[in-house]
Amino acid sequence: MPTSAPAHSLGDVTASDSTLRRFLHGLPGVDAVGLEARAASLGTRSIKTTAKAYAIDLAISMVDLTTLEGADTPGKVRALGAKAVLPDPTDRTTPTTAAVCVYPDMVAVAKEAVAGSGVKVASVATAFPAGRAALDVKLADVRDAVAAGADEIDMVIDRGAFLAGRYLKVYDEIVAVKEASGATRLKVIFETGELSTYDNIRRASWLGMLAGADFIKTSTGKVAVNATPANTLLMLEAVRDFRAQTGVQVGVKPAGGIRTTKDAIKFLVLVNETAGADWLDNHWFRFGASSLLNDLLMQRQKLATGRYSGPDYVTVD
Repeated sequence: MPTSAPAHSLGDVTASDSTLRRFLHGLPGVDAVGLEARAASLGTRSIKTTAKAYAIDLAISMVDLTTLEGADTPGKVRALGAKAVLPDPTDRTTPTTAAVCVYPDMVAVAKEAVAGSGVKVASVATAFPAGRAALDVKLADVRDAVAAGADEIDMVIDRGAFLAGRYLKVYDEIVAVKEASGATRLKVIFETGELSTYDNIRRASWLGMLAGADFIKTSTGKVAVNATPANTLLMLEAVRDFRAQTGVQVGVKPAGGIRTTKDAIKFLVLVNETAGADWLDNHWFRFGASSLLNDLLMQRQKLATGRYSGPDYVTVD
Protein backbone atom coordinates (compact mmCIF):
# COMPACT_ATOMS: atom_id res chain seq x y z
CA MET A 1 0.00 0.00 0.00
CA PRO A 2 1.31 3.54 -0.65
CA THR A 3 2.72 5.12 2.48
CA SER A 4 4.93 7.98 1.36
CA ALA A 5 4.15 11.60 2.06
CA PRO A 6 3.34 14.09 -0.70
CA ALA A 7 6.42 14.87 -2.73
CA HIS A 8 6.71 18.59 -1.92
CA SER A 9 9.32 19.89 0.53
CA LEU A 10 8.58 19.54 4.23
CA GLY A 11 10.18 22.90 4.96
CA ASP A 12 7.00 24.95 4.85
CA VAL A 13 4.33 22.52 6.02
CA THR A 14 4.35 23.81 9.59
CA ALA A 15 4.16 27.49 8.64
CA SER A 16 0.50 27.73 9.61
CA ASP A 17 -2.41 25.67 10.84
CA SER A 18 -3.81 25.49 7.31
CA THR A 19 -0.58 24.30 5.67
CA LEU A 20 -0.06 21.69 8.37
CA ARG A 21 -3.64 20.47 8.05
CA ARG A 22 -3.30 20.32 4.26
CA PHE A 23 -0.14 18.26 4.58
CA LEU A 24 -1.47 15.82 7.18
CA HIS A 25 -4.76 15.30 5.39
CA GLY A 26 -2.85 14.87 2.13
CA LEU A 27 -1.11 11.76 3.44
CA PRO A 28 -2.39 8.59 1.73
CA GLY A 29 -5.36 7.00 3.45
CA VAL A 30 -4.69 3.76 5.31
CA ASP A 31 -6.08 0.53 3.89
CA ALA A 32 -7.14 -0.94 7.24
CA VAL A 33 -7.82 -4.41 5.87
CA GLY A 34 -4.48 -4.54 4.09
CA LEU A 35 -2.60 -3.18 7.10
CA GLU A 36 -4.08 -5.73 9.49
CA ALA A 37 -3.58 -8.58 7.03
CA ARG A 38 0.10 -7.72 6.55
CA ALA A 39 0.64 -7.43 10.32
CA ALA A 40 -1.05 -10.80 10.85
CA SER A 41 0.96 -12.41 8.05
CA LEU A 42 4.29 -11.20 9.42
CA GLY A 43 3.28 -12.53 12.83
CA THR A 44 3.24 -16.08 11.48
CA ARG A 45 6.93 -16.14 10.52
CA SER A 46 8.77 -19.14 11.98
CA ILE A 47 11.88 -18.37 14.04
CA LYS A 48 14.44 -21.17 14.44
CA THR A 49 16.33 -21.92 17.65
CA THR A 50 19.53 -19.96 16.95
CA ALA A 51 17.63 -16.98 15.63
CA LYS A 52 15.25 -17.21 18.60
CA ALA A 53 18.13 -17.00 21.07
CA TYR A 54 19.41 -13.91 19.29
CA ALA A 55 15.92 -12.39 19.19
CA ILE A 56 15.37 -12.97 22.91
CA ASP A 57 18.62 -11.22 23.84
CA LEU A 58 17.83 -8.40 21.43
CA ALA A 59 14.36 -8.00 22.93
CA ILE A 60 15.77 -7.92 26.47
CA SER A 61 18.16 -5.16 25.42
CA MET A 62 15.20 -3.17 24.03
CA VAL A 63 13.00 -3.23 27.14
CA ASP A 64 12.17 -0.01 28.93
CA LEU A 65 11.48 -1.63 32.30
CA THR A 66 8.63 0.42 33.63
CA THR A 67 6.84 1.25 36.86
CA LEU A 68 4.28 4.04 36.68
CA GLU A 69 2.01 3.58 39.67
CA GLY A 70 0.82 5.90 42.37
CA ALA A 71 2.18 3.43 44.92
CA ASP A 72 5.75 3.52 43.58
CA THR A 73 8.34 3.81 46.35
CA PRO A 74 12.09 4.42 46.31
CA GLY A 75 12.58 0.78 47.28
CA LYS A 76 10.51 -0.45 44.37
CA VAL A 77 12.41 1.79 41.95
CA ARG A 78 15.77 0.60 43.31
CA ALA A 79 14.69 -3.00 42.84
CA LEU A 80 13.58 -2.21 39.30
CA GLY A 81 16.94 -0.57 38.58
CA ALA A 82 18.81 -3.60 39.93
CA LYS A 83 16.75 -5.87 37.71
CA ALA A 84 17.42 -3.67 34.67
CA VAL A 85 21.17 -3.82 35.29
CA LEU A 86 21.27 -7.56 36.05
CA PRO A 87 18.06 -9.15 34.76
CA ASP A 88 19.19 -12.68 35.62
CA PRO A 89 21.55 -12.80 38.62
CA THR A 90 22.40 -16.43 37.81
CA ASP A 91 23.59 -15.62 34.27
CA ARG A 92 25.71 -12.56 33.78
CA THR A 93 25.70 -13.01 30.00
CA THR A 94 22.11 -11.74 30.01
CA PRO A 95 21.95 -8.27 28.41
CA THR A 96 20.94 -5.27 30.46
CA THR A 97 17.65 -3.64 29.55
CA ALA A 98 17.66 -0.40 27.60
CA ALA A 99 16.18 1.77 30.32
CA VAL A 100 14.02 2.07 33.38
CA CYS A 101 11.00 4.34 33.05
CA VAL A 102 9.63 6.16 36.09
CA TYR A 103 7.78 9.29 37.17
CA PRO A 104 9.86 12.50 37.46
CA ASP A 105 10.05 12.38 41.26
CA MET A 106 11.73 8.97 41.05
CA VAL A 107 14.37 9.88 38.46
CA ALA A 108 17.14 10.60 40.98
CA VAL A 109 16.52 7.28 42.74
CA ALA A 110 16.59 5.42 39.41
CA LYS A 111 19.80 7.18 38.32
CA GLU A 112 21.54 6.06 41.47
CA ALA A 113 20.27 2.50 41.02
CA VAL A 114 21.64 2.12 37.47
CA ALA A 115 24.76 4.27 37.81
CA GLY A 116 27.67 3.08 35.68
CA SER A 117 25.67 0.36 33.92
CA GLY A 118 24.73 2.05 30.65
CA VAL A 119 21.04 1.59 31.44
CA LYS A 120 19.17 4.81 30.65
CA VAL A 121 16.61 6.49 32.88
CA ALA A 122 13.46 7.56 31.08
CA SER A 123 10.82 9.70 32.71
CA VAL A 124 7.23 10.29 31.71
CA ALA A 125 6.26 13.95 31.78
CA THR A 126 3.78 16.56 30.50
CA ALA A 127 1.03 15.54 32.94
CA PHE A 128 1.22 11.84 32.04
CA PRO A 129 -0.98 9.98 31.21
CA ALA A 130 -3.84 12.34 30.34
CA GLY A 131 -1.78 15.35 29.30
CA ARG A 132 -4.48 17.64 30.68
CA ALA A 133 -2.47 20.56 31.99
CA ALA A 134 -1.35 24.01 30.92
CA LEU A 135 1.81 24.17 28.83
CA ASP A 136 3.85 25.87 31.56
CA VAL A 137 2.96 23.04 33.94
CA LYS A 138 3.97 20.46 31.34
CA LEU A 139 7.28 22.20 30.71
CA ALA A 140 7.99 22.43 34.44
CA ASP A 141 7.37 18.67 34.64
CA VAL A 142 9.92 18.13 31.86
CA ARG A 143 12.53 20.46 33.37
CA ASP A 144 12.23 18.76 36.76
CA ALA A 145 12.87 15.35 35.19
CA VAL A 146 15.83 16.63 33.17
CA ALA A 147 17.32 18.39 36.19
CA ALA A 148 17.07 15.14 38.15
CA GLY A 149 19.14 13.41 35.47
CA ALA A 150 16.66 11.83 33.04
CA ASP A 151 18.29 10.57 29.86
CA GLU A 152 14.97 10.36 28.02
CA ILE A 153 11.60 12.09 28.28
CA ASP A 154 8.36 10.33 27.34
CA MET A 155 5.73 13.02 26.70
CA VAL A 156 2.04 12.66 25.89
CA ILE A 157 0.34 14.71 23.20
CA ASP A 158 -2.86 16.66 23.78
CA ARG A 159 -5.22 14.14 22.21
CA GLY A 160 -8.18 16.47 22.60
CA ALA A 161 -6.45 19.15 20.54
CA PHE A 162 -5.36 16.60 17.94
CA LEU A 163 -8.83 15.09 17.55
CA ALA A 164 -10.29 18.60 17.27
CA GLY A 165 -7.95 19.25 14.35
CA ARG A 166 -5.79 21.76 16.23
CA TYR A 167 -2.64 20.27 14.78
CA LEU A 168 -0.46 23.35 15.12
CA LYS A 169 -1.17 23.50 18.88
CA VAL A 170 0.02 19.90 19.22
CA TYR A 171 3.04 20.63 17.03
CA ASP A 172 3.99 23.73 19.03
CA GLU A 173 3.74 21.81 22.32
CA ILE A 174 6.05 19.07 21.06
CA VAL A 175 8.53 21.70 19.85
CA ALA A 176 8.42 23.43 23.25
CA VAL A 177 8.94 20.14 25.12
CA LYS A 178 11.81 19.25 22.80
CA GLU A 179 13.44 22.59 23.59
CA ALA A 180 12.91 22.11 27.34
CA SER A 181 14.42 18.62 27.07
CA GLY A 182 17.71 19.92 25.68
CA ALA A 183 20.01 17.02 24.80
CA THR A 184 17.65 14.51 26.44
CA ARG A 185 15.99 12.23 23.87
CA LEU A 186 12.28 12.81 23.42
CA LYS A 187 9.67 10.07 22.95
CA VAL A 188 6.26 11.36 21.85
CA ILE A 189 3.29 9.23 22.99
CA PHE A 190 0.15 9.33 20.84
CA GLU A 191 -2.14 7.06 22.86
CA THR A 192 -3.15 5.30 19.67
CA GLY A 193 -6.12 3.64 21.35
CA GLU A 194 -7.73 7.09 21.68
CA LEU A 195 -7.01 8.29 18.14
CA SER A 196 -9.91 6.24 16.69
CA THR A 197 -8.56 5.63 13.17
CA TYR A 198 -5.44 4.42 11.42
CA ASP A 199 -5.45 7.62 9.38
CA ASN A 200 -5.13 9.58 12.63
CA ILE A 201 -2.24 7.38 13.76
CA ARG A 202 -0.43 8.07 10.48
CA ARG A 203 -1.07 11.81 10.83
CA ALA A 204 0.09 11.82 14.45
CA SER A 205 3.27 9.96 13.46
CA TRP A 206 4.19 12.54 10.84
CA LEU A 207 3.21 15.41 13.14
CA GLY A 208 5.45 14.10 15.92
CA MET A 209 8.39 13.61 13.57
CA LEU A 210 7.99 17.04 12.00
CA ALA A 211 8.09 18.54 15.51
CA GLY A 212 11.40 16.84 16.34
CA ALA A 213 10.49 13.60 18.13
CA ASP A 214 13.43 11.25 18.59
CA PHE A 215 10.95 8.38 19.10
CA ILE A 216 7.27 7.95 18.38
CA LYS A 217 5.46 5.80 20.93
CA THR A 218 2.11 4.07 20.73
CA SER A 219 0.67 4.28 24.20
CA THR A 220 0.82 5.10 27.88
CA GLY A 221 -0.23 1.58 28.88
CA LYS A 222 -3.09 3.16 30.82
CA VAL A 223 -5.96 2.61 28.35
CA ALA A 224 -7.80 -0.46 27.04
CA VAL A 225 -6.10 -0.58 23.62
CA ASN A 226 -2.34 -0.12 23.62
CA ALA A 227 0.34 -1.40 21.22
CA THR A 228 -0.91 -3.72 18.49
CA PRO A 229 0.98 -5.23 15.55
CA ALA A 230 -1.13 -3.16 13.13
CA ASN A 231 -0.63 0.24 14.74
CA THR A 232 3.07 -0.46 15.27
CA LEU A 233 3.43 -1.54 11.63
CA LEU A 234 1.83 1.73 10.57
CA MET A 235 4.27 3.74 12.69
CA LEU A 236 7.21 1.74 11.33
CA GLU A 237 6.10 2.60 7.80
CA ALA A 238 5.97 6.25 8.83
CA VAL A 239 9.53 6.36 10.23
CA ARG A 240 10.82 4.48 7.19
CA ASP A 241 9.18 6.96 4.82
CA PHE A 242 10.19 9.97 6.90
CA ARG A 243 13.85 8.93 6.72
CA ALA A 244 13.54 8.33 2.97
CA GLN A 245 12.24 11.86 2.52
CA THR A 246 14.29 13.80 5.09
CA GLY A 247 17.32 11.67 5.93
CA VAL A 248 16.33 11.80 9.62
CA GLN A 249 15.89 8.50 11.49
CA VAL A 250 13.30 8.32 14.25
CA GLY A 251 12.75 5.46 16.70
CA VAL A 252 9.56 3.55 17.51
CA LYS A 253 8.33 2.33 20.90
CA PRO A 254 5.26 0.10 21.20
CA ALA A 255 4.06 0.12 24.80
CA GLY A 256 1.39 -1.67 26.76
CA GLY A 257 0.05 -5.19 26.30
CA ILE A 258 3.26 -6.87 25.07
CA ARG A 259 3.73 -9.61 27.66
CA THR A 260 5.24 -12.70 26.04
CA THR A 261 8.38 -13.64 24.16
CA LYS A 262 6.23 -14.77 21.25
CA ASP A 263 4.66 -11.31 21.06
CA ALA A 264 8.03 -9.55 21.28
CA ILE A 265 9.49 -11.64 18.46
CA LYS A 266 6.49 -10.83 16.27
CA PHE A 267 7.24 -7.14 16.77
CA LEU A 268 10.91 -7.65 15.91
CA VAL A 269 9.84 -9.32 12.65
CA LEU A 270 7.66 -6.29 11.93
CA VAL A 271 10.66 -4.03 12.46
CA ASN A 272 12.97 -6.03 10.22
CA GLU A 273 10.47 -6.50 7.41
CA THR A 274 9.05 -2.97 7.44
CA ALA A 275 11.64 -0.43 8.54
CA GLY A 276 14.69 -2.65 8.10
CA ALA A 277 17.72 -3.80 10.04
CA ASP A 278 18.79 -0.24 10.85
CA TRP A 279 16.02 -0.16 13.44
CA LEU A 280 16.99 -3.48 15.09
CA ASP A 281 18.88 -1.74 17.86
CA ASN A 282 17.74 -0.30 21.17
CA HIS A 283 18.75 3.17 20.04
CA TRP A 284 15.87 2.98 17.56
CA PHE A 285 13.37 0.45 18.90
CA ARG A 286 12.06 -0.15 22.42
CA PHE A 287 9.41 -2.14 24.22
CA GLY A 288 7.50 -0.31 26.92
CA ALA A 289 6.85 -3.17 29.32
CA SER A 290 6.87 -4.40 32.88
CA SER A 291 6.00 -8.11 32.77
CA LEU A 292 7.57 -8.88 29.35
CA LEU A 293 11.08 -9.19 30.79
CA ASN A 294 10.06 -12.07 33.06
CA ASP A 295 8.85 -14.18 30.15
CA LEU A 296 11.92 -13.36 28.06
CA LEU A 297 14.13 -14.56 30.93
CA MET A 298 12.19 -17.79 31.35
CA GLN A 299 12.32 -18.54 27.62
CA ARG A 300 16.03 -17.72 27.57
CA GLN A 301 16.68 -20.24 30.35
CA LYS A 302 14.55 -22.83 28.56
CA LEU A 303 16.74 -22.51 25.44
CA ALA A 304 19.91 -22.75 27.52
CA THR A 305 18.94 -25.66 29.79
CA GLY A 306 16.08 -27.43 28.07
CA ARG A 307 13.69 -26.80 30.94
CA TYR A 308 11.66 -23.99 32.39
CA SER A 309 12.75 -22.38 35.60
CA GLY A 310 11.02 -22.87 38.92
CA PRO A 311 8.45 -20.37 40.11
CA ASP A 312 11.00 -18.37 42.09
CA TYR A 313 13.47 -17.98 39.21
CA VAL A 314 12.30 -14.51 38.21
CA THR A 315 10.66 -11.80 40.22
CA VAL A 316 7.03 -11.00 39.56
CA ASP A 317 6.52 -7.31 38.84
